Amino acid sequence: MAFSFELPAAAFSFVLWKLDVIFAASPASIEQIVLRWLHIWAGILWVGFLYFFVLAVAPALKTLDPLTRAKVFPELASRGLAWLRWSALGGWLAGFRYFMILAETDAVNTGRPHAWGAWIGIWLGCWLAAFAIEMALLQVVGLLAKPVVAGALVLLVMAAASWLVVSLLAQPGVSNRTLCISIGGGLGTILFLNVWGITWRCQKRLIRWTRAAAQGTPMPPEAANLAQLATLAMQINFWLSFPLIFFMAAAEHFPFLSGG
Repeated sequence: MAFSFELPAAAFSFVLWKLDVIFAASPASIEQIVLRWLHIWAGILWVGFLYFFVLAVAPALKTLDPLTRAKVFPELASRGLAWLRWSALGGWLAGFRYFMILAETDAVNTGRPHAWGAWIGIWLGCWLAAFAIEMALLQVVGLLAKPVVAGALVLLVMAAASWLVVSLLAQPGVSNRTLCISIGGGLGTILFLNVWGITWRCQKRLIRWTRAAAQGTPMPPEAANLAQLATLAMQINFWLSFPLIFFMAAAEHFPFLSGG
């Protein structure tokens, strides 16, 4: 039995030696590859469940009769949203830490090693302001007027926030990678806040009310507004995921931004 394990191990070691494979030795390099791996893995789950809900679950639920929908929705939403929100949290945390590393590196390259903290503060402030504006638009325009109008206005706000962030951070020495991720990561922050601050806050109440309705308790009058708000947030996340993925890929593969 020992021979069966030793032979593959020896063969694997020989292949690595012949290929001249050298693993990263510094803690910083190991941290960065771990962060990248976690970010990509969590992002696949996050975007995958987002697309599943928008493209498959929502249309399917509309075809079901009310009784069947009341049975299917709570179980499907509670399980699916658990994967969605926790993968969003893990992906955002790993991405934010990686963005901090990039900002620190660029700050050193510009000769201002302590400037990265201010850059992170500017970046976070701009995107939190964009989320606050989005919340106001969804609750006022999205619920009182047409959801399409609210979605279009939100996309304009995100475009304006992206321009503002780049214009403030595009200083001499700041790399394309940092600037692209300042947009992609900012959009990711909006998606993360939408998941936890809008979608989950609405859906957990809808799940609870739907389960109670199956026992004969009438749905509260605000249920329709919460369902519309949750749907709007998911649809906005769906459309924002396209520029998000573009800027994440452009960070390494399409250098078109640079510090002034």
